[in-house]
Amino acid sequence: MDRQAKAAADFAAKWASVGDEKQDSQRFWIELLQKVYGIDDPASFVRFEQRVKLSHVSYIDVVIPATHTIIEQKSLGKALDAPIKQSDGTFLKPFEQAQRYASHLPYSERPRWIVSCNFSDFLVYDMEHPNAEPQHIALADLGKEYYRLAFLVDVADSHVQKELDLSRAAGTLVGKIYNALLPAYGAQPTAKDLQDLNKFIVRLVFCFYAEDAGLFGPHNAFQRCMETFRAENFRLALITLFRVLDQKEDERDRFLDPKFAVFPYVNGSLFTEDVPIPPIDEPTRRLILEDGCGFDWSQISPTIFGSIFEGTLNPETRRHGGMHYTSPENIHKVIDPLFLDGYRAEFRAAMDEKQPKRRLARLRALQDALGRGRYFDPACGSGNFLTEAYLSLRRLENDILRETLTAGSGTGVLGFDFGESSESDFVKVRIQQFYGIEINDFACAVAKTALWIAESQMFHETEDIIHRQMDFLPLKANSNIHEGNALQIEWTDVLAPGDDVKIMGNPPFVGASMMSAAQKKEAVAIFGKGRRTSSIDYVGAWYYKAAAFMQGTSITAAFVSTNSITQGEQVAAMWKKLLEMYHVTISFAYRTFQWSSESFHKAAVHCVIIGFTCGAPATEKWLFTDQHQVVQAENINPYLVDAPDILIESRGSSICGAKRMTKGNQPTDGGNFILTPEERDQLLKDDPSASDLVRRYVGSRDFINGTPVRYCLWLKDVPPHRYAKNKEIMRRLQAVKTMREQSTAAPTRAFAEKPYLFFSTPQTEGNYLCIPEVSSFRRRYIPIGFLDQSIIASNKLLIVPGADLYDFGVLSSNVHMAWMRLTAGRLKSDYQYSGSNVYNTFPWPTPTDEQRRAITETAQAILDARAQYPETTLADLYGDNRFLYPALLEAHRANDRAVMRAYGFSLKMTESDCVAELMKRYEALAKNA
Repeated sequence: MDRQAKAAADFAAKWASVGDEKQDSQRFWIELLQKVYGIDDPASFVRFEQRVKLSHVSYIDVVIPATHTIIEQKSLGKALDAPIKQSDGTFLKPFEQAQRYASHLPYSERPRWIVSCNFSDFLVYDMEHPNAEPQHIALADLGKEYYRLAFLVDVADSHVQKELDLSRAAGTLVGKIYNALLPAYGAQPTAKDLQDLNKFIVRLVFCFYAEDAGLFGPHNAFQRCMETFRAENFRLALITLFRVLDQKEDERDRFLDPKFAVFPYVNGSLFTEDVPIPPIDEPTRRLILEDGCGFDWSQISPTIFGSIFEGTLNPETRRHGGMHYTSPENIHKVIDPLFLDGYRAEFRAAMDEKQPKRRLARLRALQDALGRGRYFDPACGSGNFLTEAYLSLRRLENDILRETLTAGSGTGVLGFDFGESSESDFVKVRIQQFYGIEINDFACAVAKTALWIAESQMFHETEDIIHRQMDFLPLKANSNIHEGNALQIEWTDVLAPGDDVKIMGNPPFVGASMMSAAQKKEAVAIFGKGRRTSSIDYVGAWYYKAAAFMQGTSITAAFVSTNSITQGEQVAAMWKKLLEMYHVTISFAYRTFQWSSESFHKAAVHCVIIGFTCGAPATEKWLFTDQHQVVQAENINPYLVDAPDILIESRGSSICGAKRMTKGNQPTDGGNFILTPEERDQLLKDDPSASDLVRRYVGSRDFINGTPVRYCLWLKDVPPHRYAKNKEIMRRLQAVKTMREQSTAAPTRAFAEKPYLFFSTPQTEGNYLCIPEVSSFRRRYIPIGFLDQSIIASNKLLIVPGADLYDFGVLSSNVHMAWMRLTAGRLKSDYQYSGSNVYNTFPWPTPTDEQRRAITETAQAILDARAQYPETTLADLYGDNRFLYPALLEAHRANDRAVMRAYGFSLKMTESDCVAELMKRYEALAKNA
């Protein structure tokens, strides 16, 4: 017996005759998860007694969020298939009780698995197949059947993983077919050739899917038809088939070959255009018929597959366009708070109606509302946002149909008869409600195809509910996916503004410094010329276009964006006009998190999600502080904190008159001033008298990590005769002069006349405080310190000459770190400290003499604590192992308390509270500046 089987058998033996719902449930599930399934910390993996609000407050016995499982626990001996009286007087089986709880959960928390358990038996319900019989697992059999409960800890949901694996495999297959066909277009295919090939591939994929989904009627109709043609005739056979698929049956040639006549009319414009098909050789024919037709396309996820399909064929286009592909989980971070949560809440409210007619009326009204909505992605790519939104709305509509069918025994409940009506009478959500703009023609075709596939899959799910077959073909044209540049075309030409519109998507992730000249021109034309508008990321243009489109309506919008639009100098540049001219209000937001890709060319970028309106502000505003925590906010400002809409403008000097901060010394030397230890040693070996001309040279990385050790030539205020005869120094100075003379920057060329000086030398002859320009976001405190005047700070350090211990204490405090996290830019997600954005805008405290002395003492204590570990770098001292250095941690905490007292802040203030108060102080200072 293997180890897990033995652990399961031991567990079953221990619990064979034990089981009180109130006393034993938590211990039972914690031991099962820990001892049988290896969860090291089950207490953080599972939740007990999770509150859920029905008409009254109730509690779910056990919830496992990571695997979307809820468990209804009963005492030993209680029947799992017998109704039990509830507090509201109704009688429900344990499974039905759990179902009711599930219907009142937010959509993203609804369970995949429902388990009812009485300690001796488990009944497992898979909600992917809600009408199927539950699996029964006896505790006594757990030793040999433990694997049947493995879903409890399988965080990578097997159904989702299967869809993902299938979609990736399908993408690989599409790539093989594409590569097999490409040589037919010659060594240098034109743009038109590639467009034609892409359209041909889209048609093939639709045929593969339609065959497996049963849309073509007879089993394997496409394969059986096409395998009768040899390679030399295969091209003509496809041309004939594609023409037939675009013809109504009564318009076809009466003498049409029966092999083609069996195919239905497809419509939808998919086969209307005359697309040239290249010659097809025998290996390619086999690839299409054996691999393409042999693959099961019916189970792919249209949301995932659309992006993988496009990424497979156009990786370079997608990479340079700045676009990234989106998992369904991440899409729901946008669409759930934007509209799905509201629809789900209305569904729960309808289900809570005790009077049947009222309940059915509310369900009908909700279904009508679903059918009226319009959903718009103005950078839709391969359509994954639109596709996932369609699937989610149709699943909700199917829930409505299931409830109304059950309540009305299948007839009359919504004003029609399920048995006789056509699908147009009762399926209200249509793909024609989904609008998109995409600059890439192939992406447009993929988006349309993904929506058709999604529509087909949802028709099948509806058929299972109403127990009748629906006609999917002919396709209804989904011409609302528009090819074009979303920043150049009028959105009102795509759809008319109206309160029923929801705008969503993830526009291109292109930073301001990475934009092409054309992109910069497009963006600035939208932002308007103004102070720092050229520093706004490309995505900002979509916010401006959306805000203009939304005027005079209650349209809501939500975009995934590069996190830099909420950090540093971009905030004021981008948001001032949005707030003042367009009256944008942020209704929900996700702070910075990693946005992961599902494409082959995976990308993980650091993003935010911002939901906003331009009409009446949302009554409730929600701030997602990370992927698991959400708080209600009074106001969400452009920095994504709960604080007033105050914009912090970069400044050339401190708003409080603090000591001047500047960048360190900038060489602009082509590397010729900088010496490795070996180069330094050789220089001094050759000329020992030059020892005072060489200084230690420190930037951000070496200040924090201690390496690499570097030196530099420092000739400021040194008489030329000291080095004029040193060949190595003169060689380096000549190289500096040549480099500067060849520069495209006029100030650099002008400084070629002083090759013995760094381009910028703000350092004074005195010790100074320094802050690294870039530091890891994982650190609670940026490592700040003092450097001796003999050490030359590079321009990657921010320096404050003449700073004292008080300055060090305030800048090292949690108050300044909170301000830094608000105002600093980011390099990926790492802090990018700036004198103009962070230091010069920082509201300093106005301490009493006693408070100043206290801060000075706690600042010294920080330096003393560091000195206890002379061999340890700042990177280690301020890394993830702070518990190894308790003296340093306590010194920082004492300093934090001293600084907060100087501000008059309560020691119980959260960082958000602290930031809100600092912003108020900044606003007051800015008015008087």
